[in-house]
Amino acid sequence: MIAHAVWLYFRFPLSLRLVEEMLLERGIVVSYETIRRWGKKFGPAYARRLRRKQPSPHDVWHLDEVVISIAGKKHWLWRAVDRDGYVLDELVQSRRDTKAAKRLLTRLMKKQGMAPKRIITDKLSSYGAARLQVMPRVEHRSHKGLNNRAENSHVPLRKRERMMQGFRSAGSLQQFTSVFSAARNLFVPPRSHRSALATHVYRLRAMAAWKSAAGVLA
Repeated sequence: MIAHAVWLYFRFPLSLRLVEEMLLERGIVVSYETIRRWGKKFGPAYARRLRRKQPSPHDVWHLDEVVISIAGKKHWLWRAVDRDGYVLDELVQSRRDTKAAKRLLTRLMKKQGMAPKRIITDKLSSYGAARLQVMPRVEHRSHKGLNNRAENSHVPLRKRERMMQGFRSAGSLQQFTSVFSAARNLFVPPRSHRSALATHVYRLRAMAAWKSAAGVLA
């Protein structure tokens, strides 16, 4: 029950109250506040287990940043995705400068255990300056039109932001995106032409992987 509630909340653009209503239809009576606590307590553990099973990323990384207002103050969500649109990492920061870009690249290198063949960014000069410090031998292409994958990856979170009527703190945003992106990486097929049957099979396998990460018996 807990795994199902957490899955509904992080997988679909639903508010806590809508998840509460969907569980009630199944005869499960819990408050939206309980669902929020479940997501906060169990979501990060599920996400960690899912990330251990993810395939190795492609060697071309797309980087971008998007502004998010929290309590009337600007914050920047820095994101890196591979060519299939899988989120490699996200980092909430209050700055949009070389120091912030360097922190993202350093964290990426540490988490991925390797340097990419190429990074693709928009025209923000901070990326170039940070790359020279962190990965000087990596090719860098700076062009807004080439970075659609990273820019498009912000769209699902924007939908959730509207549904949730914003985020309360930078910490809550960082925690939410960590679980949200892990679930999305699992359930969204790679960017390739697939038949309806292949997509169906892919999602069945994704659900099995989610249940395994949540410790649910098949």
